[in-house]
Amino acid sequence: MFWDRQGTAIDGDCLSCVKYLMFVFNFLIFLGGSFLLGVGVWVLVDPTGFREIVAANPLLFTGVYIILVMGGMLFLLGFLGCCGAIRENKCLLLFFFMLILVIFLAELAAAILAFIFREHLTREYFTKELKKHYQGYNNTDVFTGTWNAIMNTFDCCGVNSPEDFEDSLFRLINHNELVPATCCRRSSQPGDSALVSQDDCLRGNMLFRNNKGCYSAVVDYFELYIYVAGALAIVVLTIELFAMVFAMCLFRGIQ
Repeated sequence: MFWDRQGTAIDGDCLSCVKYLMFVFNFLIFLGGSFLLGVGVWVLVDPTGFREIVAANPLLFTGVYIILVMGGMLFLLGFLGCCGAIRENKCLLLFFFMLILVIFLAELAAAILAFIFREHLTREYFTKELKKHYQGYNNTDVFTGTWNAIMNTFDCCGVNSPEDFEDSLFRLINHNELVPATCCRRSSQPGDSALVSQDDCLRGNMLFRNNKGCYSAVVDYFELYIYVAGALAIVVLTIELFAMVFAMCLFRGIQ
């Protein structure tokens, strides 16, 4: 009889421990969803120029809304998980488990696809695309408008350097210009965005153009954020995995 009571007490203690661990993990998911929502909103309203880059590129524009949707789903899941754990509601726990399993599999699929198509993020790929599609002054073209926004925002020129425009579509369209005007240096005076010497810049004078490639400029700018995002993704996946395990244990333990 004593053994039965002790066993019941231990089971109850374990169930209580699982319940509060699940609450903690779901609270972390809730915070992760809030973070993604914040990042998505920041990109859409950012006053430093990144908003124009995103708006000019349909792929990036779609990606921002995917981040917002994922953040909203994690926000909701964290809330449901916390409620299901505290109230010990089997329906909420099962619904939580199924939804977070779908999100977990979707995130894994996205990571696998990113690894498979990683060659599309190389210098060589971007250089080839720039030579084939960049027109210079036709901002109605999405590709051209995106590159103009990037070069204006990061004060860079081409993928690797201004030499990327040699033997390019841009040179075929603009015979008398070695680089586009977006490669030209601007006045360093606060509030003055006028070009220093556009004519000299377009003729190829290195003193009046930006000589750093955009690939290096963008990577340097986002290097810290890339590592933070990668680490955060691993943490989120781990938290989701533990949350699913705790949800199923709590579901099975509730009478």
